[in-house]
This record gives sequence, structure tokens and C-alpha cells, in this order.
Amino acid sequence: MSDIIQLLPDHVANQIAAGEVVQRPASIVKELLENSIDAGATKIELIIRDAGKNLIQVVDDGKGMSETDARMSFERHATSKIRGTEDIFKIATKGFRGEALASIAAVSQVELKTKQKDAALGTNIYIEGGVFQFQEPVQTSEGSNFLVKNLFYNVPARRKFLKNNNIEFRHVIDEFQRVALAHEGLEFSLFHDDEPIFKLRRGTQMQRIVDIFGRKLHPQLIPIKEDIIWCKLHGFVAKPEGAKKTRGEQFLFVNGRFFKSPYFNKAVQEAFEGLLLPGYIPTFFLFLELDPEKIDVNIHPQKTEVKFEDEHLIFALLRSTIKRSLGIYNIAPSLDFERDPQLDEMMHKGFSNKNNNIGNIKMPEIIVDRDYNPFLEERGNPQIEIQNLTTMYHQNISAEPSKINLFEDEDFDEDLMRLPNGYWLFNKGDSTLMLDLGRMHRLLVAETNKKSKKSTNSQSLLFSLEYHMNEIEKNKYKSIKKHLPELGFEMTVAHENVLRIDAVPEGLKESQVMKFLENLFDVLEYKTEDEFLQIYQNQWNKMQSKSRFDFIYKVDAEQLIKDFTALGFPEFLPNGKRCFYEVPFNDFKNKF
Repeated sequence: MSDIIQLLPDHVANQIAAGEVVQRPASIVKELLENSIDAGATKIELIIRDAGKNLIQVVDDGKGMSETDARMSFERHATSKIRGTEDIFKIATKGFRGEALASIAAVSQVELKTKQKDAALGTNIYIEGGVFQFQEPVQTSEGSNFLVKNLFYNVPARRKFLKNNNIEFRHVIDEFQRVALAHEGLEFSLFHDDEPIFKLRRGTQMQRIVDIFGRKLHPQLIPIKEDIIWCKLHGFVAKPEGAKKTRGEQFLFVNGRFFKSPYFNKAVQEAFEGLLLPGYIPTFFLFLELDPEKIDVNIHPQKTEVKFEDEHLIFALLRSTIKRSLGIYNIAPSLDFERDPQLDEMMHKGFSNKNNNIGNIKMPEIIVDRDYNPFLEERGNPQIEIQNLTTMYHQNISAEPSKINLFEDEDFDEDLMRLPNGYWLFNKGDSTLMLDLGRMHRLLVAETNKKSKKSTNSQSLLFSLEYHMNEIEKNKYKSIKKHLPELGFEMTVAHENVLRIDAVPEGLKESQVMKFLENLFDVLEYKTEDEFLQIYQNQWNKMQSKSRFDFIYKVDAEQLIKDFTALGFPEFLPNGKRCFYEVPFNDFKNKF
């Protein structure tokens, strides 16, 4: 039998390696921006066309490369940052794997112009599909100018899997923001199809956050700071009103590198426990600094996951520090957030527990009443609360619990009772239904609006409102502004990023305008312009809808159930979420 194992050709091996590094235009943006930072740049410019599919250009004023280094940088496993295996575990720079530029060049057309500070001439290199074309001297500015054109032009199977431009550009913005947030001392700018998106000045960490996400976030930010022997923590969290139900601004950095960690996100969420409504996610920008040897940043091809030597200690540090800051700024009682003395002792003894004998110290616990409902006027024994609620909601004129007949063609009564968590129990036939009246009301509102089909009228505001947009929102506004007059809005960009609102649709309360626009811009992420009207209608229906906590009185619940019955008592919303759960009486019987 003949041999079947053979070495891959270099261009095929390079394309396979590129699959780990280059998944989409945003992957290239990340690599090139990080290379500019490592080159000591103070000013970095990112220029994008067609969301990066046709052009990604990064221009910096860093130290540039020599003629030899410029050519070597495109070779596989070429790096200036690693000399031995031990160096991998104490990396303090960004890119270091030695495959990025070779991988990028393998799936695109790359041109590099670079010049060192004292050199008379720079170097111009052109590589196409991983094949070197030419290298020649050139007049160019100090630093480096990378141009990556026609991504995946030679791998059409990969190119067809790229998403539409709005989605790909949103990923580019994500990478740009992550790098810019971690380096507030550098100047960054971003242009897309000749439109300026970001022009970020050098400044403080607070200024950088506000420049990216808008002035309206400024008054919500609470500083976070802790400096102990083995770790430094600093940054900001937003007050509870800055939390979002959709994906919010959640940024974690270690030694200037963005990373993802559901475990540490949970620490932040726990610090806000009791302060946020269910389903809301806090906004935070948190920076950790610790010994590079205590972390491993090379466990993921995109280096967005980081392995920590003792992550449970960092979890405790995040949770306790944020709790204390929330207490200091009167967001919650500071007395509740005093750290356990044992925790302080553990933190200051050192990072690793290998030599400090701290393994038996019990982590402090926070006891939270998960059944607490802020909409109840009384607190106390949960059983008494339920009894009080049952009495309150079953009271009509007489002291007897009321029965209602919601179905005229049926000869049985239906019981109805509100639970402390806002849901309602409703006996229907041989089953008990647990109702989410908020979702039921949203479906009714949507059906009512669908049937009305009337044009939206405007209502002028006595005093104009001002909505401070960040750069992303400003560009979204430009893409949808032609639709706004027909929807009942009158608004213009007054100056810089301030949107002046003079009229809103009838039915939209003045107090709802800012939140409505914020939700609209937020939901528009990863969406195309063609979907805007549908997204708008969904937001409009949601704004007019009540939550399940708004239904306190039995008479309102009864009317809603009657209206919902006329609709056919549908079980699901269009998005697949349930309006109710049904439990047959026999299922209760089997529990005993």
C-alpha cells in the first residue's frame, strides 16, 4: 500500500493557520491595532471600507521597522517578543504569537510602508495571497502604514460566510473600543467609508469612556479602586439606572488586555444583587493589573480568554470592592458592604495560597431575600405576605373571596390570585395557569396597533429635549433619520452630538422619550436598515405595554384576561416567549 501522509504546501498551511487568527475583518483590526501599540505609537488611525471586507488600513507614528524586519515580519513564527519557552509565561505586550501578519497576508492583498526614526527612506512591501511580490525603498512617514485589501479574495468559501456590512462593522467597532478603552493615553481615530466615526483625544480613563459612549453616561459612573500587594483593581461601574436588559457595556481588562469571563461577570452581578430588576445587566469598565506570570493569555486563538492562577480570589476582590464603592456613593447601605476581616487578611497575604496556608478560610457570604418584592408595601414573613395579598386581591365589596365567570358559555367559576413575584394564578377548567400579564398585555398592544394602521400624529413639546448621542448612535441616527418624520418625530442634530427633539409621536410621554431612543439605538445593533421599521414597531409596542408588576388590582387583571380570551388565549409571543404555563390539577395531586 502506498504512503498517504504528506506535507501540505506552504500556501495551504498558511491559509489553515489563518483560520485561527483571521475569522472576520475585526480580527485583523485587533491584530494591527495591537501591533501599533507595541511599536510605541502615540497616534493610531484606522480606516475601513465596506466594513473591512475591501480595505483595512492602520496608520501609526510608532518606531517603524528596518528593511529586514519588515520582510521577516510576514514569515510564519516570526516574532520580536519571544526568545525561549519561558518568555511565553511573562508576556507583557499584545501580539506575540508570530503568525498574525503571515496569516493575514495568506488570505488578502497586503501592502506595508514603514520607516524608522532616523532612516532616510522607508520600505514598501507587497504580498498577495501569501506570495511575496516585491520590496522597494519608498518615501513615507515615520511609523507604519498597513493596508489589507480584499479579504478572503482567494478563499471564496470563507468570504461568503461573512455577514452583512452592518454586522461586520459592529464587530470592528467592538475591537476598536476594547483597544481604545485600555489605552486612554493614546490618540485614536476611526473612519468608515470616508465618514469619521471616532476621534478620541488623549485623556483620563473617565474621558475615554465618555468620549466613546457619550456624555449621558458620565453622571452614572462610580469609581472603583483597590490596591493590594498582589493585584491592582481600578475602573468604573455605572449606577443601577445605567443597567440594561440587553447586552450592556461590560468590559474586563487584565494588564491592558481585554478578556471575557462569565465567572468574573457573575462577581459584578452579585455585587449589584438587590439593586437591579431581574434580567438587567450592570455596566462596568474594570481593569486588573497583576504579575504576568500569574496569568496565561494564550489559551484562546483570539486571546479573549485568560486563565488566572487563583481566580476565586479575584472574584472576591471584584465583588467586595464594588459593593464597598456602591455603599460609599450611597447606592446601597455601606454597612452591608463591610469586608470580612478574614478576606482582607487573605488578600494581603499574597496571591497564591500555596505558601500562605489560606485554603481553609471561608469566603464571606451575603444572605439575600430572593423572595423580596419591592412592589409590596410590607415586608416580613413571606407566608403572612401571601395571606395579606390573598385577602387584598380577593376583596370586593364583601369579605368573601370573589369568583368570576370569564367564559359565558361555560358553567364553572375561575379563581384568580396574584403572587408576590408579580405573576398571577388562574384556575381554568381542569388546570391552573401561571400568567405573565405583562407579556399578555404586550401581545394585545401589538394586535391593537396592527389593526389600527393609522398614520402617526405628532405632538409638539413645550420645551425641546436634548439627547446626547455617542458616535455609534450618531451614525445610526443618520441611517434612520429619513423615517422619523413619518413616525411622528421632529428632531435635528443641534450641535456636535446633541440631538434636539421638538416633537414626538402621540402616545409617547415626555418622560419616556429618552429611554425610548436609547432602547431603539441599542436594539439596532447588528441589524440592517431595512429592518428598522419592524424594530421600531416592536419598541413602540414595548413602550406602550405594562410589565407584570403593573398589574396590582384584580379588576385590571380580570379585564386583561377577558381581552386575551377574545384574542384566542395564545400561549406564545412572536419571539417564542411564553405568556403562561399550564399545570393540570392531576400534576398537583401526584406531588402528594
